[in-house]
Amino acid sequence: MSRHTKAIKKLNGIAAIAILSGTLLAGCAGGGLTTREKGAGIGALGGAAAGGLIGSAVRHPGAGAAIGAALGLGAGAVVGDQLQGRENQAYEQDQQIYRNQQELNRQREQLEQIRRRGNEYY
Repeated sequence: MSRHTKAIKKLNGIAAIAILSGTLLAGCAGGGLTTREKGAGIGALGGAAAGGLIGSAVRHPGAGAAIGAALGLGAGAVVGDQLQGRENQAYEQDQQIYRNQQELNRQREQLEQIRRRGNEYY
């Protein structure tokens, strides 16, 4: 192997360690991951794997993995964002259903009270 090839492999290794470390630190920064974040992570990993395979075919696996990860990250974030939007919409609908059910229960109770009062007069 030439010095140039060794230097590129070393640089790719350092870049991979830096990306992995950053991902681990960011993952520990707060609560659970949102659907958007999960989608972005899955997309980045899938894109890096596919990019690495394609890049190895042209003798640049590191560059292929980096490009694939970036593209996968973007695509995964878009898909995750759409899924999260649907989850939020479903949650809002569930809350509205709950409020409607509470209102129906209140109105049934009022009707029952009116019926009881009406029977007292007959």
